Amino acid sequence: MSLKQTDVNKDYDLICVGAGIMTATLALLTKLVKPELNILILERLDNVALESSAAWNNAGTGHSALCELNYTPEKGNTVDCTKAYSICTQFELSKQFWSYLVEENLLDSPREFINSIPHHSWVTGEENVSFLKKRFEALRTNFMFESIEFTDALEKMKEWFPLIAANRSEDEVMAATRIECGVEMNFGALTQKLFHILETKYNTKVQCNEEVLDIDPDDTVEWSVIVENTKTKKKQFLDAEHVFIGAGGGSLLLLQKVEIEEKEGYGGFPVSGEWLVCKNKDIINKHHAKVYSKAGPKDPPMSTPHLDTRFIDGEKQLIFGPFAGFSPKFLKQGSFLDLFKSIKGDNVKPMLNAFWDNLPLTKYLIEQVTASHEDRMNDLRKFIKNAKSEDWEILVAGQRVQIIKKDDFERGKLQFGTEVVKSKDGSITCLLGASPGASTAVHVMLEVFETAFPEIVNSKEGKEKLEEIVSLWKAEITPELFKKAINNSAKALQL
Repeated sequence: MSLKQTDVNKDYDLICVGAGIMTATLALLTKLVKPELNILILERLDNVALESSAAWNNAGTGHSALCELNYTPEKGNTVDCTKAYSICTQFELSKQFWSYLVEENLLDSPREFINSIPHHSWVTGEENVSFLKKRFEALRTNFMFESIEFTDALEKMKEWFPLIAANRSEDEVMAATRIECGVEMNFGALTQKLFHILETKYNTKVQCNEEVLDIDPDDTVEWSVIVENTKTKKKQFLDAEHVFIGAGGGSLLLLQKVEIEEKEGYGGFPVSGEWLVCKNKDIINKHHAKVYSKAGPKDPPMSTPHLDTRFIDGEKQLIFGPFAGFSPKFLKQGSFLDLFKSIKGDNVKPMLNAFWDNLPLTKYLIEQVTASHEDRMNDLRKFIKNAKSEDWEILVAGQRVQIIKKDDFERGKLQFGTEVVKSKDGSITCLLGASPGASTAVHVMLEVFETAFPEIVNSKEGKEKLEEIVSLWKAEITPELFKKAINNSAKALQL
């Protein structure tokens, strides 16, 4: 991209694109370990945490595999818990980081972004009950899940989640598990707090209304970041040794402009989300739980239905969903041309292959897009039998872009989760993908930090500081170490 330079070059050790939970975590980790590094954060919108990190744009579940059945797939006659252990450890790492900030008097009022809430899995039908019992037996042998409870008794379910168990008969085949130590998250509030620390304690600039147009190689430093103010249209050329692209769904479009071979073959499939939100305070107050069930046999993991208590801006809420939709936008406040702009010569074949290989997903999305309010209410009534349409309204959630990645056979594979794309020298990194995203932000951003600044991470001072902040990182997770971390976090975060 050729533009006439209109501003004096500014040198930065790290420029982060996008002001969400990922950037806030990376920038603060970097400053804690190496305060003298010069970091700049650029955000296209007029404030931080307005896209995927915003409270209403995500489920608000502290994803730790306590209730999410898709993290424990059934393989033959056994349940594979490998991913559950990994996700649980990663979320505890996040809690450890936030606890450190509280203990250092950098982060205040943790109840504004994290609250205790029991996590439940609930299923119906003999086949699903059999699976849940196997899952329970497999998980409870591990120290991370030893507090898990199982029941197939209706009376016990009425204690756990009376709103769901009400108006059900004893002959219904159901079962549930419960873990008390689950949490509910407001990632929007947390993100705002982290940026406040960066600006007030570490003199880190956050420039809003600045859209990154391109990132080009530079002769004197690693990268030249070309920025345009969305209001004044003034352009800047900012030099940086390292760049992190953490712009949610918008990351792919920017990555495609960067001259690195590692970007080749990546595509994206956008999926929009919606929630049913309860308007009746009496109903909201009857439920104090997160209850996850099982997706349909041909439905994607993103469709896992759940009924959740939320705490947003100090007020208790109740949501059900998610319901999916389709929009070619890659961001909630993006462009309808995003999907079409993302199609390039190197990814058109993988994207077409991914489309044909995932026709059930296309069918699912068509059904979701054409669903009426009453259709959605009927899905809710599988949880709350007597749910009334007038007590619930639809709310549009965030936009997600699932990764399409070229495999070894040059075909496209649709992936769920997150992935870090990085240049060979680690000077530029980009985060693609979605859930469990925010819950594992610390784990993912430690990977990015190590990629960008290995000399800092591997130095004696760096190792000692990271051990102080996040002792679980790269540690052998023993029962003693894990329980100590859990107890410390519970105390610091007021759980």
